[in-house]
Amino acid sequence: MTSPAKFRKDKEIVAEYETQVKEIRAQLVEQLKCLDQQCELRVQLLQDLQDFFRKKAEIEVDYSRNLEKLAERFLTKTRSTKDHLLKKEQSILSPVNCWNLLLLQVKRESRDHATLSDLYLNNIIPRFAQISEDSGRLFKKSKEVGVQLQEDLMKVLNELYTVMKTYHMYNTDSINAESKLKEAEKQEEKQMGRSGRQDDRQTPRSPDTLASIKSDEKPVRRSSVKKIEKMKEKRQAKYTENKLKAIKARNEYLLALEATNGCVFKYYIHDLSDIIDCCDLGYHASLHRALRTYLSAEQNVETSKHSGLETLEGAAESLEANGDKQKLMETYNNVFCPPARFDFQSHMGDTMGVMCAQQPVEGDLIQRCQQLQSRLSTLKIENDEVKKTMEATLSTIQDMVTVEDYDVSECFHHSNSMESVKSTFSESYLSKPSLAKRRANQQETEQFYFTKLKEFLEGRNLITKLEAKHDLIQKTLGESQKTDCCLASGRRNSSVRKQDSGEAIPLMVESCIRFISRHGLQHEGIFRVSGSQVEVNDIKNAFERGEDPLAGDQNDHDMDSIAGVLKLYFRGLDHALFPKEVFHDLISCVSMESLQERAVHIKKVLQSLPSKTLIIMRYLFAFLNHLSQYSEENMMDPYNLAICFGPTLMSVPEGHDQVSCQAHVNELIKTIIIHHDTIFPGPQDLQGPVYTIPGAGDDFCDSPHCEPPLVEEPAPETISVGHNSEDVTVALTI
Repeated sequence: MTSPAKFRKDKEIVAEYETQVKEIRAQLVEQLKCLDQQCELRVQLLQDLQDFFRKKAEIEVDYSRNLEKLAERFLTKTRSTKDHLLKKEQSILSPVNCWNLLLLQVKRESRDHATLSDLYLNNIIPRFAQISEDSGRLFKKSKEVGVQLQEDLMKVLNELYTVMKTYHMYNTDSINAESKLKEAEKQEEKQMGRSGRQDDRQTPRSPDTLASIKSDEKPVRRSSVKKIEKMKEKRQAKYTENKLKAIKARNEYLLALEATNGCVFKYYIHDLSDIIDCCDLGYHASLHRALRTYLSAEQNVETSKHSGLETLEGAAESLEANGDKQKLMETYNNVFCPPARFDFQSHMGDTMGVMCAQQPVEGDLIQRCQQLQSRLSTLKIENDEVKKTMEATLSTIQDMVTVEDYDVSECFHHSNSMESVKSTFSESYLSKPSLAKRRANQQETEQFYFTKLKEFLEGRNLITKLEAKHDLIQKTLGESQKTDCCLASGRRNSSVRKQDSGEAIPLMVESCIRFISRHGLQHEGIFRVSGSQVEVNDIKNAFERGEDPLAGDQNDHDMDSIAGVLKLYFRGLDHALFPKEVFHDLISCVSMESLQERAVHIKKVLQSLPSKTLIIMRYLFAFLNHLSQYSEENMMDPYNLAICFGPTLMSVPEGHDQVSCQAHVNELIKTIIIHHDTIFPGPQDLQGPVYTIPGAGDDFCDSPHCEPPLVEEPAPETISVGHNSEDVTVALTI
């Protein structure tokens, strides 16, 4: 029989197993709950993301609308002004250009933020909704798989429990059988021992007596022994049978135990990981794509904004006062050009329109001229000192207004606490104490500058007035009169000066024009693009030696270098082709809106020039007009040619604003190029060489240097009088 101790131990083993299985079952339940919780958190996260981007989309679209309203408000306000005053893009002043680019940047940001809102609503939010739907569906399927795996695991545990119970039962039976077998063996031993003791205690007897006693006891002893032996054999067989069953049950139990441990290990190590992977299938990748979409949208907005800011930065760097002043004066030629000179209005038939330098007023004029000279010397010294002080003050003001105080990057170095920007910004350049002090210093310096400026301008005006009187008296007295513009003396080489003295058109001018007319009418950028300085010097030196390096049919010279030689000739004259004496009279015509009226006025002014000067002008401007007819090919319309030749042919007198006056000079030269046939007299009124269009059937000109043209040129195109801002900029640098 099984002892109570063994029975209690078996119960403890079973109870321990059941407790372990119960703990596993509780774990499995918690695992499903944990996965459910993760799914709920995931769904909530995706819902929060959708709500966040939905709200952000509303903010972006509101911001976009506000930016659009802001831009339209000021664009509407400035559109009429821009259309009325600035008809050409190249005439836009640099501050106005910055303002327009700023408004365009705001409109660009408005469109970008509207696009951002649309992407949020129609791209990113649907992505999150799709991820949420996919995650719920995949979690449901993964949970079904997990439940099935848990059920299979519980089956394995139940099977182990059954095998263990079977093992315990067979092992108990084996132990019981063994106990019974041992009990039978003890009975057998006991029976055998009792028989031996009886034999020993008996006295010796006769053989006949012993035989009779043995014959009486033998049946009884043999029956009992056989019965015990039979019981022993039966119990031995039972024990052997139960022992075999116990061994097999133990083997099955060990196998089931190993299999169960393997299944439990596999479930916890592999199956759970696979189930979680199934729950996460595509979630992180889809979320990554959605967030990358958001990043792409934001980065493109930043790129667009950065591009617009770079354009605005370029416009800010291009803010330039002199260029704007020239554009303004070009736009309003009739407003800023000098008026016509006042003519002498005779009284009561007085025909004497010049000063009288005869006695008795000659001595008075000489004395007055000396007084003016002395007074001018003193005034110029004083005005130069005022000018130096004014320029130094202006430099101080420019240092004040150009201080690089625009870097506010420190204001954006926030800590994680998101501290207020105001506390950082208050210590910057715009802090009240610093700003008040700087403003006070700047205003004080400006006041001093304008005081000196006023003093300088008043002094210069007085000097100009006294110089005009002094020069007229000198001219009247014959001390510095020079009426003939000696173009030939403008050459620094004696051989060229000698050559030019007897020719109406200098060889260098005629040969260069002839070469360009034959080969370079369609050359892009003629007179605007610089040529080779080495070749320019070689050609110039050949002309100075009395040679003509451009004679013949060779076309192996650089066209830009030939054009450079022609410009170099006029630039090298001691006196510009247009004398300073007629500068004011010519510039005054720029205020006339009608080009025809300008031409008539210019013709009237130029009539006073020597005939030799007029012949060269007629020849040159006829060529420039012919050249401008090919502006579609050579990109040189009358205005661009005027920019190239204006500074060379007409210098701005000292004491005048070079920038504003040069704009008027360019407009004047353009008018002369367009209406050269009206301004200059024809061959009948002015004897001398005349420029003839090559291929027209006549000789190139009537100069002894001329040769018949070798090629025919295409029919001239319509003259283009517009000008391009890029060409202007390039030409001014030549």
